[in-house]
Amino acid sequence: MAMNKNTVLAWATTIMIVVGLALIALGAFRYEDVAGWGFAAVGIGFFAIAWVFNALKGRV
Repeated sequence: MAMNKNTVLAWATTIMIVVGLALIALGAFRYEDVAGWGFAAVGIGFFAIAWVFNALKGRV
């Protein structure tokens, strides 16, 4: 399996989505104080970066 730039960006996008979901889940279910908001905010940031990676596929 050859890993070209689009495949690398696809894997990076998938991993970032999984980590973002995990962080949002930690914020929602594990921490019920102010730390939960921080985890959720970082998870949303991971989604934003994954969106950029997805937009870069085919252009880089």
